[in-house]
Order: sequence, then structure tokens, then C-alpha cells
Amino acid sequence: MTIEGGEGVGKSTNIKHMAEALKGKGVDLVVTREPGGTKLAESIRQILVQVQDETVGNLTELLLMFAARAQHIEQVIEPALAAGKWVLCDRFTDATYAYQCGGRGMSRKKVSQLEQLVQGELRPDYTLLLDAPIDTGMERARERGELDRFERENQDFFQRVRSTYLDMAQQSSGRFHVIDASLPLLEVQKCVDEICQELLECWGVRQ
Repeated sequence: MTIEGGEGVGKSTNIKHMAEALKGKGVDLVVTREPGGTKLAESIRQILVQVQDETVGNLTELLLMFAARAQHIEQVIEPALAAGKWVLCDRFTDATYAYQCGGRGMSRKKVSQLEQLVQGELRPDYTLLLDAPIDTGMERARERGELDRFERENQDFFQRVRSTYLDMAQQSSGRFHVIDASLPLLEVQKCVDEICQELLECWGVRQ
């Protein structure tokens, strides 16, 4: 399972809530994030999010994303799935399509080729997309503190990211579930709880 969304939509807060709900029902769950999830992948994350004196090229950024993902899959995701655990990941390859293709304008073909190389047939079973207007998300992001390299992008960049996410959700065959993240937190979490219940019933977890 993955949770996706732009800046300031409440992914971290709602992932924590979702994880607590699922673990409370007896689900053996691994919670992780991208880019990151391992010591090496977290080091790559720092390169990606830190404001640099040197311009990070779009292709460099894309390759670093997939380098971190390759390590993450090998060291965390595949072992967890092999052990019969659920994996809940804060962003995955959908974010690459949204940020690098939608935001940066990179070729979907390049991303698709890297996706196949790094992931093989591995894809999320379920994706929760937290969606909110750009102004709302960025206001929340600024309230968290100093903005990282991605968060400093312009309004048009984030609008392209959001539009790409929503397009993917609309075109998916039921994998995406969109939640209005501009709602009060308790209302968002009520939606998350309903999704958790749906997943438990769908995947046959005894309660």
C-alpha cells in the first residue's frame, strides 16, 4: 500500500494514524518511506531534498530516486512481503511520475523503463491519494519550518504535480482512492478508518 500526495497534505500524520489502526487489528505491518527506508537510501534522500549550491539536473534527480528505490525494495520491501507482512509506504513510483514527469516534464517512457528495471512486476496493491489545493498544502508546509529543495518550487510546478496525480487516479483501475485532505483532520482520519476497514475485509484479516 502507498500513500501519495503533494506538499502539506498530511501524509505523515495520516500514515501514523493508518498504521496504528491496522496494527490495532493485528496486521503485521512495515511502515517506510521514499526516497529513504534504508540507511543508504536515506543518505540519497538528503542529497535530493537539501538545497544545493549546484543545480541538480533532472536526469540526475530521476536516477537518484530510482537508486534509492532499488536499495529500498531489495532491503526492506521484498523481505517484508516475502515474510507475509503488509507494507505501508509514504510515496512510491507514482510520486516519480507526478514530480519528475508532471512537475519536471520528463519523459514517461524513461520513468517506465526505470520502473521495469528496478521493480520488475512489483506494484502497489492499493494507493491512497491525499489531495488538497496547492495554497492549502503550501501554507501547511511553511508552518512546518524551513522549506526543502522541492518545497521551494513555484506554484505552476505544484499544480502540474497535483494534476498528474489526479489524472493517474482517474485512469487507474480501482487502485487509487482519493481523499480530500483540505477537510479537518478528524474528518480525513474518519475516511482513513473507513479505508482500513475496507482493506481488512477485502484482504481477509481476522478481527
